[in-house]
Amino acid sequence: MQVDVFPLGPLETNCFVIHADDEAVAVDPGGDPRAVLHMLGERKLRLTHILLTHLHFDHTFGVAPLAAATGAAVLGPEGDRYMLADELGTGGTWGLPKVPRYEFSSLQPGDMPLLGAVCRVIATPGHTPGSLSFYFSELGAVFSGDTLFYRSIGRSDFPGGNHAVLCASIRDKLFTLPDSTAVYSGHGPVTRIGDEKRSNPFVGMFSL
Repeated sequence: MQVDVFPLGPLETNCFVIHADDEAVAVDPGGDPRAVLHMLGERKLRLTHILLTHLHFDHTFGVAPLAAATGAAVLGPEGDRYMLADELGTGGTWGLPKVPRYEFSSLQPGDMPLLGAVCRVIATPGHTPGSLSFYFSELGAVFSGDTLFYRSIGRSDFPGGNHAVLCASIRDKLFTLPDSTAVYSGHGPVTRIGDEKRSNPFVGMFSL
């Protein structure tokens, strides 16, 4: 199982493509997916699913064209469905383009089979009401969206955000994963759970 990273869209949101054998899954295609499609074609990979950690526009700009080009199923958080009709989900503000319309099926917390392994869907609200993280134990990695970053945490000042809930999601959910777990965030570099437990200024051991 491998991970490729594509910073896409106006905010350079990290789109992750996880692949094993001849199948692949994409997480948060936040912009023009041509680079993703090129990689899939070059490596002869079939994209089976598009996973959405949350429905903010900078994570969803590329969903519709990627789904149309691949036939992949789009899965996301039911708690964020209202954003399909909200400017935080549809874009078009601050001079940014509108998000092409897309549909998705709801994901619930729990285990689901993907890429011949198990993906644990973890509810990590706080940045948005429905935010999800995706943990692959076989890969030793969690895809945290905008919940946890390298030495930082997600914003909670947008409508639907809640700082206390966000911090609880990180401490009670993500920080229970093995310290060696790689954290692939929606923006910025990769980090590890153990490093953030020790050094994150917002939720680390010295933040209390």
